[in-house]
Amino acid sequence: MSANATAADAGRRTIAVMVLIPFVVALTLWAFAWPAARTAPRDLPIGVAGPATVVTALERGFARHEGAFEIHRYEDETAARAAIADRDVYGAVVVTPGGTELLTASAASPVVAGLLREAVTAQAPEGTKVSVTDVVAAPAGDPRGAVLASSLLPLALAGAAAGVVTTLLGLRGGRAVGALAGAAALAGVVGTTLAHSWLGALGGDWWAEAGVLGLTVLAIGSTFAGLAALVGKPGLGLGALLMILLGNPFSGVSSAPELLPTAAGTIGRWLPPGAAGSALRSVSSFEGAAAGGPLLVLSLWAVAGVTAIVLGSRRKQAEPVEPVTAAAPVPARAG
Repeated sequence: MSANATAADAGRRTIAVMVLIPFVVALTLWAFAWPAARTAPRDLPIGVAGPATVVTALERGFARHEGAFEIHRYEDETAARAAIADRDVYGAVVVTPGGTELLTASAASPVVAGLLREAVTAQAPEGTKVSVTDVVAAPAGDPRGAVLASSLLPLALAGAAAGVVTTLLGLRGGRAVGALAGAAALAGVVGTTLAHSWLGALGGDWWAEAGVLGLTVLAIGSTFAGLAALVGKPGLGLGALLMILLGNPFSGVSSAPELLPTAAGTIGRWLPPGAAGSALRSVSSFEGAAAGGPLLVLSLWAVAGVTAIVLGSRRKQAEPVEPVTAAAPVPARAG
């Protein structure tokens, strides 16, 4: 290659870097800052219970916040508490002859619990005292949900690292799947030891929490490795885009999916980080209530990733090998 061609190629690479880095910065800022800047309730499910006339007045009050709340009626306080424990609603307003009571669940989202407290207090008649009861409180070691939210990115990074290392080491097929499964299982045990046993940020069944963490790492790691097996190293970049750049800020774990822009909240529910946050909350504080959907999402990603790894390995094995032609012997010179 001539010196001019080499210089031209270096110039193109320089321009590519200059353009690519600002684009990545803009994309990252959009993914992380846009949902945070647009945080507001969108069809947030809450319950109301009490006399029909009072409940109707409550519904009208919430309806003034157009599109913010999704109202569910319940017969009494017992039914409303059951709905909160089943994760059907984030909270409920109960009106009785003794007064108005707001039932919340800080374990589901401390941010939503605070938002409901403000909204209900603001629309209560002047001089009316609203008592607040935290039906399902957040674990003592994580009253504001900060530890749970902070643990999501390390989980995603652990899964990404497992997929990248598996790919770079050249592991294929069953060996790759075995390595990822083993790494995910150990990551689940280590993560639960830290978050549950040491920090006290999780309060449910220890092994169920370890299972959720392990399945999360497997889902993310197998996606990275599966994409790389199908399309090569660019698949690692696609995995990072899905799992880290979009999955983490769109997860809604630091607030709630219903507080994000609708598109972001919907996408986040179908990506492993968002599903992991919801499943972990369910098994940690709600005895597994409403964990089925998020666990199904994680399982689908894990199965898809493992399938891609196997298919990619078989495709490489089936690729024809170029025959090696033996060099023709050099005739000996006479004399």
